[in-house]
Amino acid sequence: MTRDLGLTESEARQRLSFQADASGTVERLEHELGGAYAGSWLDTEANRLSVAVTEADAKADVVAEGATAVLVDHSLDTLDGWLSDLDTSATSVGNEVPTQYIDVEANHIVVGAHDVAKAQALVRGAGVPASAVHIEKTTEEPVPLIDVVGGNAYYIGSARCSVGFSVEGGFVTAGHCGDVNQRTSQPSGVVSGSSFPGNDYGWVDVDAGNTPIGAVNDYAGGQVEVAGSTDAPIGSTVCRSGSTTGWHCGTIQARNATVTYPQGTVTGLIRTNVCAEPGDSGGSLLAGDQAQGVTSGGSGDCTYGGTTYFQPVNEILQAYQLDLVTMDGGGGDPPDPEPPAECSDLRNVFSGSLSSGQQVAEPDGSYFYEPSYGTHEGCLAGPSGTDFDLYLQKFNGWSWTTVARGITPGASESISYNGSPGYYRYVVHAYSGSGSYTLGVNAP
Repeated sequence: MTRDLGLTESEARQRLSFQADASGTVERLEHELGGAYAGSWLDTEANRLSVAVTEADAKADVVAEGATAVLVDHSLDTLDGWLSDLDTSATSVGNEVPTQYIDVEANHIVVGAHDVAKAQALVRGAGVPASAVHIEKTTEEPVPLIDVVGGNAYYIGSARCSVGFSVEGGFVTAGHCGDVNQRTSQPSGVVSGSSFPGNDYGWVDVDAGNTPIGAVNDYAGGQVEVAGSTDAPIGSTVCRSGSTTGWHCGTIQARNATVTYPQGTVTGLIRTNVCAEPGDSGGSLLAGDQAQGVTSGGSGDCTYGGTTYFQPVNEILQAYQLDLVTMDGGGGDPPDPEPPAECSDLRNVFSGSLSSGQQVAEPDGSYFYEPSYGTHEGCLAGPSGTDFDLYLQKFNGWSWTTVARGITPGASESISYNGSPGYYRYVVHAYSGSGSYTLGVNAP
C-alpha cells in the first residue's frame, strides 16, 4: 500500500481500520433497509461511508449509523435484475461487449463495449431502460490468467496456477485453472470442484501431508494472516498476491460485474484497479485480513496499470460447503483466546465475541459497584492479528467517564487503576478485526 497508493504505514493502518468499521455498518444497513438499499461506497481520503437509498424515510437510518445518505432512483435489487437481463442477452454480441457492472455511486449500469452500436442493441433487446445504462467505449480485452501462480504455486501437468485461500481439506482457486478429477502437484491433490465460464471458481482437495494455513504470501518475506471473509464495501483498498507480479494494491470499483472472456461470460465478479499479469490467476485478494476473492482475469499489466476481476470467495465457500481456514489454523469459529500470562491470577473472567467496530460492557453488558478504595486490574486477550482495546469507566453521576485505557495496536491489553468507591464497568472495543475475547478482572 505504501508503494502502490503512496500511504505511510500509519495511514495504511488507519485506512484498514476505517474500512473494517464500515464493512460492519454496511452489513447492518443492508439488512435494515431491505428493498430501499441501493448500494454503498467509501471515500477513503475523507473517511466517509455513503449509502444510497430509494426512500427518503430511510435516510434517517443511514445517518443514525454515522454514514452519509444519498437518495437515488434505483434500488440495488432493481439494478441487479437489469444486469442479469443484460447477462442473459450478452451471448448475442460475444466479446464485443466485454464488461458490465453496476456503478452504485452513479446509480446505473456501466456497459463497456468495443462496438457502441452493438451495446445499444444489447440494452434494447434486454428491455433495460436506457436511462439506467451508461455505455462507454473500452479497449479492454480480458483473458483468464491461466499460466499462473498466485499466493503460492501449484501445478496441473505442465501448467501453473495459484492457491487462493486455504479451506478445511484443501484450497480454493480459479475454476479455469483445471477440470474436476485433474491431479495437482506442489501441493498434491485433486480438483474436486470447478466451474468456468459462468463462474470462475474451483477447489482442490489436497493429499495427506499438505497442511492448509490461514495466511497469504505478502512477497516481502512474510505472510498476511486471514481472519475471515467479510465483504469489503466498494471503494475499499484491497491487495492481491500473485507469483508473477508479487503483492499489489488498489481499490474495489464494483461488485457483481460481468466479464466476457473468449471462452464465455462470467458473472458476479469483483472489479478492481489492482494490476495483474498472466501467472497471477487464482491468487488471493484481501481487504486487510479479510478474504475477498480469487484472481479470475483482466486486462493491462503492472507496468502501465490495468483492470482485474476476482471471483468472490464467499460464493466459492457456499457453492462447495467449505470452511475457510483462518489465522488460528482451523475452520469455523476460532476458540476463545487464552488470557496472557500476566492475567493468570485475576479472579473474575468474562468472554464474548465482537465484530469489527463493535463494543460491549462487562460484566455481562452491565456494571458493578465497588465499595472500597484500591486497585482495579483488567487484562484482555483478543484474537491474534486484531486490534482489541480495553477501557475502565466510572460513573460520575450523569455519564460514564474513562479512567484507564489500554489502546495499543494489538490484540491484548492490560490496565491498572487506583480508584475510590463507585460504579464501574469495563468496555471491550473491537477497533479492528473480529473474533472472540477473554477478559480477566480484579477489584480492590
